[in-house]
Amino acid sequence: MMKWIVGILIVIAILGYGLVRYAMSTALRTENPVGFELIKIQGADGYPFSAGVWYPTQAQPKPTLLSIMLMDVARNAPISGNDLPLIIISHGNGGGPASHADLALALANAGYVVVAPMHSGDNYADQSAVGSVSWLTQRNEEIHSAIDYILDNWEYHDHIDPERIGAYGLSAGGFTVLTAIGGQPDLRIIAKHCAESPEIVCDLLQSVNSPLLNADSATMEKDFLPDLRIKAAVVAAPGLGFTFVPHGLDTVHVPIQLWSADNDINVPYATNTKLVREALGSSVEFHSVSGAGHFSFLTPCSFLAPSAICSDEGQFDRKAFHMDMNASIIMFFKEKMQ
Repeated sequence: MMKWIVGILIVIAILGYGLVRYAMSTALRTENPVGFELIKIQGADGYPFSAGVWYPTQAQPKPTLLSIMLMDVARNAPISGNDLPLIIISHGNGGGPASHADLALALANAGYVVVAPMHSGDNYADQSAVGSVSWLTQRNEEIHSAIDYILDNWEYHDHIDPERIGAYGLSAGGFTVLTAIGGQPDLRIIAKHCAESPEIVCDLLQSVNSPLLNADSATMEKDFLPDLRIKAAVVAAPGLGFTFVPHGLDTVHVPIQLWSADNDINVPYATNTKLVREALGSSVEFHSVSGAGHFSFLTPCSFLAPSAICSDEGQFDRKAFHMDMNASIIMFFKEKMQ
């Protein structure tokens, strides 16, 4: 009996070792060492929210778990370099700082500081704010608060060039970034749109009995405030894009790179990205990704990630796509924020 128990324990130990080795092999890595911190930022409402920060360092990286992503980073290491550009990343509904960890790592590897807020009440751990009247304006405010904190209070704030700040956002994060660069959506449009041309966001709002589905209740309690410090923006599959027409993007003048997935059923091109693209005009740098779905913009999945956000149609290669997309985003920011 004892031999059986010992044998089983040995097998478990071998399997455990193999699992750890496999997990280590799937960690997101960079050519140059990248530092990483988890911080707390005080929001405009006085309550703190979490954020991840990536930055160049000379310290030795080690495998570090961020939510469902394993990254090779130097946790809480000293920063390397001066006059570094800053990029803020806004995740989509139900996401978090890990949603675009590979992009954050690629940017930090290229010499950028990156801050990715975990939007209060709209993240993988807490959906309590979704659909409320303040849901979207609060996201906008957290962009300002995150930039304020990194420029004024972060330990390494004096290593950042305040004249070179950019933003990236996917889905609800794309909507958030558009408001941060001057977009003024009309939330009253949501009720009419969802009654006539329902899409997944309408189902989400319906499930929480959102007041945004009532045109009279959807009047903004406060304006979406632009952040003039943001000099360039990258937007992927912007959710609620239909709320910006016909004139909600008239005051947006920063350079924009816009991405769309051909197979996106979550944020349909015709009622979102297409309308944003047409409103921004010919100056926007547009990329359409053949074979991609909405979740294809999320970090390539590790073995820990749920299959629902890892599934890509057909033979679509998410890792290869992200290598190309990340390189294109880095080049865009480099050219537009000189």
